[in-house]
Amino acid sequence: MSRLGVMGGTYDPPHYGHLAAASDVMHALGLDSVLWVVSGRPPHKLHLPVTPANHRLEMVERAIHGNPRFQVSTIELERRGPSYTVETLRRLRDSHPGDSLYFLMGSDEFAALHTWHEAELIPKLAHLAVMLRAGTQLDTTRVESLSVEVSGRYTLVLVPEVGTSSSEVRRRVRDGMPIRYLVPDNVAAYIEREQLYKA
Repeated sequence: MSRLGVMGGTYDPPHYGHLAAASDVMHALGLDSVLWVVSGRPPHKLHLPVTPANHRLEMVERAIHGNPRFQVSTIELERRGPSYTVETLRRLRDSHPGDSLYFLMGSDEFAALHTWHEAELIPKLAHLAVMLRAGTQLDTTRVESLSVEVSGRYTLVLVPEVGTSSSEVRRRVRDGMPIRYLVPDNVAAYIEREQLYKA
């Protein structure tokens, strides 16, 4: 039986903050590997433009290249409709029956967990690994009001504050600014080659 981390995201694009956080959680919780789940149609971003999935998948594969404990998953890209976390975790439980699942999520996502589709089932399907950056305050009031008991089903893990975000990377590309040292070089090369995020 292995301890499998599950980290979903749009990854538009993936950056060093994603990589550092996944690495720290893997170390802190003794995970055997982390599965990077590339979102298909994120329910909270249906009204926003999102880079086509093939580009985001390629960038994630490039970003995690060289780390055998990082793996990419297309489970959400293969499913039609919105990418609900609860459905993804159900399928992963079915395909990894002997493994313990740990769902990696940001503290802001955790605070808004009560708004997610079938939120009360998520802590039953996976232990929640809540990534907390230094200086961040965590409000668990609404989370604890879920109909399922959440206490004991989540762990706070301090992760480094890298100081960038996917939206910041996209903005810098649009403005013609460098993104080196914010994303891996092979991701930056792909963005340039495919002319992604240009105005």
